[in-house]
Amino acid sequence: MTDTMQSETDEVLREICVLLEAHNPNHIAITEETDLSADLNIDSVAAMDVIMNIEDKFEIDIPLNQVGELRSVRDLAEVVRAQLKDG
Repeated sequence: MTDTMQSETDEVLREICVLLEAHNPNHIAITEETDLSADLNIDSVAAMDVIMNIEDKFEIDIPLNQVGELRSVRDLAEVVRAQLKDG
């Protein structure tokens, strides 16, 4: 991976972590391995809120059929990167 690609990858992850802080009442450290449901207690309603915020932030559209498959911050970041790449 080139330095530019790594930088963009890191930026996507950083931005997602910032957006997830609103759903982090226990103030755990959010990493790629953080489980959206188990660690952050994000339910389906909160998940839609997170998705809308991410779509606004990155100016992308995340297909609804992919939302149910998102388990971790890494999954979420990969979907965002794929949408940015296809953009």
